[in-house]
Amino acid sequence: MTSEKRSSEGDSESLKRQDVSVSKGVAHLKPEFIVYTQEVVRPIVYDEEPSSDRMLNDIGSNDSGKKRKNKKKGQNKNRDNRQVKEINALCPRYIQGSESGEICSFGDQCRFVHDIPLYLSTKKPEIESEIFVECPVYKSLGRCPMGFKCRFLSSHMEDSKLRKEESELCSKLWELNHEVNHIDGSAKLDLVKRRFPFSKSEEVLEIIDAIQQEHRDFTASKEATKIDEDKAPQVVQREKELQAKRERQRDLYNKYKDTRYFAGEKKALDLHRKKIVSPLTTVGNLPYRRLMRKLGADVTYSEMALSVPLIQGTNSEWALPKAHVSEYPGYGVQIACSKAWQAAKAAEALAEHSSGHISEINLNSGCPIDLLYRQGSGSALLDNPARMIRCLNAMNYVSGEIPVTVKIRTGTKDEHPIAEGLVKRLVNETDVAAITLHGRSRQQRYTKLADWDYISKVATTLRQCEEEAERERRIQFVGNGDVNNFEDWYAHVNSNEAIDSVMVARGALIKPWIFEEVDAQQHLDKTSSERLDILKDYAQFAMEHWGTDEYGISQCRRFFCEFMSFFHRYIPMGICERFPVALNERPPNWRGRDELETQLGSTNVEDWIKLSELFFGKTDENFVFMPKHKSNSYTNT
Repeated sequence: MTSEKRSSEGDSESLKRQDVSVSKGVAHLKPEFIVYTQEVVRPIVYDEEPSSDRMLNDIGSNDSGKKRKNKKKGQNKNRDNRQVKEINALCPRYIQGSESGEICSFGDQCRFVHDIPLYLSTKKPEIESEIFVECPVYKSLGRCPMGFKCRFLSSHMEDSKLRKEESELCSKLWELNHEVNHIDGSAKLDLVKRRFPFSKSEEVLEIIDAIQQEHRDFTASKEATKIDEDKAPQVVQREKELQAKRERQRDLYNKYKDTRYFAGEKKALDLHRKKIVSPLTTVGNLPYRRLMRKLGADVTYSEMALSVPLIQGTNSEWALPKAHVSEYPGYGVQIACSKAWQAAKAAEALAEHSSGHISEINLNSGCPIDLLYRQGSGSALLDNPARMIRCLNAMNYVSGEIPVTVKIRTGTKDEHPIAEGLVKRLVNETDVAAITLHGRSRQQRYTKLADWDYISKVATTLRQCEEEAERERRIQFVGNGDVNNFEDWYAHVNSNEAIDSVMVARGALIKPWIFEEVDAQQHLDKTSSERLDILKDYAQFAMEHWGTDEYGISQCRRFFCEFMSFFHRYIPMGICERFPVALNERPPNWRGRDELETQLGSTNVEDWIKLSELFFGKTDENFVFMPKHKSNSYTNT
């Protein structure tokens, strides 16, 4: 992967100026900030909404082996995201030193190092950061969980021993700054060993079967359904069992048909004019969401979690619902599934083991990724509304007081929107607390502009259906698509009273202070130093989350670069001839008002890595980063 290097200022006079004539999809800059090149070069931008590497790794790539045109598009599916491993890893029992009183039960058979001086002699040198001169985690929490493994060890070590913690201070700091929704080890083991009962899920699945049975068209006469004793004994027994099952289903139906899965017991969900950050895989991690909260967001969502791995107790999947204490209330967990039993069991497990810090459970019915679509998840549910409804009803029954919401697209195909009809069914057949509509089809993915006229039309239809159904609680309706500044946000939220709020996705990645703009109702052109402070906050939150040991720093650096793959796309107001810049507008090569601004706007991955060194020290020789996407997600047509 290569990137066009900017020319020096002294050479610019002898080179041709890029063609920046008025055209669709071009951001117009002041001439003095445009970099001159010998040829017109279209910058490489990695901007498609991210998809999870774990899904690609688990399921495989979509490479058919056919010859393709030499065109950079789509995902880099074979990214090298190798994990850092220490040559001599310190035993977890001795991370806080032998004075902690913990003793390794494996003794000499342990594969980890127990000799702390030996470990320190082979440990990688301390980080020399230009920003963090001491351990940021110790400074923030009053303690460092990494202990001797910390790459900032000298800042919390005295006389070859770890500095003693002030328990009272640590407790106060922990109350203000800790993570929630951790699943207990024994509970996770129950999931892994299939010992978790899922009693509510089993019950609701039978209820759903009963409702389906009730609504089936039984045209057979009593004589046709009467058991013929002359039949084979096995057939007779099977028919008797079937009759008993149908009688039980009818009883269940009569018992629960008017309860609507205890919707009245749910916590009220209020998204009206709330500043909402969209669920984002990979980049929508805990440090990023915490940053967005600090910058004014009211509602955040977890990265999309796959239902089956959640049910199986997979560590990587249960890491996704974790949240910072500052995110609640207003924190939603998003799941993806293809069947009602997956939705029910995943929602029940989340409700049981979330420690009560989840404001809503959101069903992803809009993800366009092929791998999910082929499995019947994501936007595939748009093609099967009955299945989506079963999933939502099952989730609603088992989620306790946590409300259930859904995120959809206009449809799966261009020119064939189905969201309006789907919303009617959701009003009449489910008790969802909120509906979020992304104004594109699955086929469009992230090309062309979001159809806000259609979003407004669907919102109006929703309110009409609510009146006809005489619902007690208002369904929150949120629009999503192409919001890049406060003008976009207010234009959409004020366009129709039926729209409660607007969700922001890529706009909040490119310009994380967008909600500060919403509050101020004006454009804010952050200086290079102010943007560096935002990156500093992200780095701080990242180290508190992933740790300051060798592995943690590697994770921090990787996700820092993932964040930079969007953050670098911000075009400062001061260099623009026309503002605001739309999401689908790309600038010619440009230089900033100072060296730091130029570096922050670089499309070169090497520059992103250099920026990471300001916070995490010199890059390890084994560190590798490849952006997730190869080219623009937008077309210029």
